[in-house]
Amino acid sequence: MSKETVKLIIKRQDKPDSTPYEEEFELEKRPNMNIISCLMEIQRNPVNAKGEKTTPVAWEANCLEEVCGACSMVINGKARQACTALVDKLEQPIRLEPMSTFPVERDLVVNRSRMFDALKRVKAWIPIDGTYDLGPGPRMPETKRQWAYELSKCMTCGVCLEACPNVNSKSSFIGPAPLSQVRLFNAHPTGEMNKEERLEAIMGEGGLQECGNSQNCVQSCPKGIPLTTSIAALNRDTTIYAIKKFLDS
Repeated sequence: MSKETVKLIIKRQDKPDSTPYEEEFELEKRPNMNIISCLMEIQRNPVNAKGEKTTPVAWEANCLEEVCGACSMVINGKARQACTALVDKLEQPIRLEPMSTFPVERDLVVNRSRMFDALKRVKAWIPIDGTYDLGPGPRMPETKRQWAYELSKCMTCGVCLEACPNVNSKSSFIGPAPLSQVRLFNAHPTGEMNKEERLEAIMGEGGLQECGNSQNCVQSCPKGIPLTTSIAALNRDTTIYAIKKFLDS
């Protein structure tokens, strides 16, 4: 009796400036295999479907439980996490490609600096001087805490930027994830101190006005974060801020 196999077609690229190519692999199927376990098998024994020795496929992973967002890639045409992509639920041959929104470093590894730079631009953190004990922080109302927790699930995987038609090499749009983080940190009692600074950041080039409201980000987000709800709320906040700024001038 022949053993069941898994067929993968992987889009590879040796260097950032080299020409991409496809390489096919065939592995022995095991129970409960996910894409990460397939890539680990290729890493252990880098032999392609033709039986030729090849280089191990480069890819990223960390937590292996859909929390870190590192293993994001395009699987059968859809951007998602490789750790939760079960082989039994995927149509074969399984096609693996790097996300196209970000520059490719090698094979399935991409450079997500665009997203991290956007998070720096909007100050997606709570600026607290940690040199001395400030005591317990202010409490958030329970109703606000509940929806803020949903926004805090973001793992900067980049899937929403990959799905967004407005995020590309010809656009400076910062994307849904950084915008949603603005709403999250502006809702925090301490983070609110920098609210106007964050609003200013998203009112400039590449900010809110470049969102086309395609809703792709909401459909693709692995954590089900209400990204477009955040963008709608920020539209209201920036409008109120702009009017107030005009009246105060």
